[in-house]
Amino acid sequence: MRIDDTDRRLLAAIEDGLPLAPRPYAAVAQRLGLGEADVLTRLRRLRADGIVSRFGVIVRHHELGYRANAMAVWDLPDGQVDDVGRRLAGHDFVTLCYRRPRRLPLWPYNLFCMVHGRDRDTVREQIARLNAEHGLDTHPHDVLFSRRRFKQRGARYSMRGAA
Repeated sequence: MRIDDTDRRLLAAIEDGLPLAPRPYAAVAQRLGLGEADVLTRLRRLRADGIVSRFGVIVRHHELGYRANAMAVWDLPDGQVDDVGRRLAGHDFVTLCYRRPRRLPLWPYNLFCMVHGRDRDTVREQIARLNAEHGLDTHPHDVLFSRRRFKQRGARYSMRGAA
């Protein structure tokens, strides 16, 4: 698991995301003075070596017209969380679904599910659908709408802009 200066330059080049281009890895390669195959080989090696654990996407929902989002939360028996979470995650309007430990006595919830919609009524309807289809109405639950959004971005590894 050794990285060299070229690997570091490659990681710095993609930390703000891949370019929106028909061949994004070729565009990164050109910017770095490398071949596209070299970039792909290096990224595969960095993945295999555990230096890069995954590639992710940050979707800017607001810019796509989704003006409302809410975190729906449930307090489920621990033995049901994984199964229910998998089923909820299968809905196309569910963008995030995960388990978290309860923080008793104030926070009893252990299943979290992010739902995005064009407006709050749509989000409420989608959460009601989840409750009805999966028998969740009988469990304690709540819906927390976002009031403010913050900038999302991936991890930073380069020293760019460091003092």
